[in-house]
Amino acid sequence: MSWLEFWNHDQSIYVSERHKALHYARLTEDYVGQIVSPDAMVLDYGCSDALGAPDVARACKRLYLFDAAANSEAALRRRFANDEKITVLTPEDLDALSPASLDLVICNSVLQYLSLEECQRFFELSGAKLKRGGRLIVADVIPPNAGIIGDTLALLAFAWRGAFMIAALRGLVATYFSDYRKLRSTFKLTTFTERDILDRLAAAGFRAERNKSNFTHNAARMTFIATRI
Repeated sequence: MSWLEFWNHDQSIYVSERHKALHYARLTEDYVGQIVSPDAMVLDYGCSDALGAPDVARACKRLYLFDAAANSEAALRRRFANDEKITVLTPEDLDALSPASLDLVICNSVLQYLSLEECQRFFELSGAKLKRGGRLIVADVIPPNAGIIGDTLALLAFAWRGAFMIAALRGLVATYFSDYRKLRSTFKLTTFTERDILDRLAAAGFRAERNKSNFTHNAARMTFIATRI
């Protein structure tokens, strides 16, 4: 099973509905904060469930949602079929977007499941689709020194603040026996040093810097803001 096949099956990395809701509430706030104009054209790349999409769409002119997992794409189409500001893209639709047509691309918690070559192709695709001065937000990037222990502690801290500690403890036990843990040990996750990702973004035509905080609860991971030159 590949990472894409894993995400294309029914599964959840959330320990409870409260965990999922709090996660997306924080992401939505961060996303909306990056939209500087109501006329912005925005792409959420690797959007997964996109629970905050209606709120993000209200802050911009058009929100494009893309997820490579076919089951996720189908679910998104059903959910947002009647939302005139949200467009769900197929891979072919994504490739067909006009050059320099986007103002903002957001990619959260995706790079770790791609190969280095796939990551670079994504940076280049974003550079081609963004207007000059448009921004690419790459969030939840995992540094090489991070590991599952750090992820566990970050989850427990988030659970304590969010009042879902019992669910978190149960979820950690379930994760130990899950396909996710087996895949993570077999395929590993793609990691980046800060210097490496800045260099890769520069090679794709961006001027980038690390954000002061990560977009998710895991402070050990990194978020970068890159501007199309």
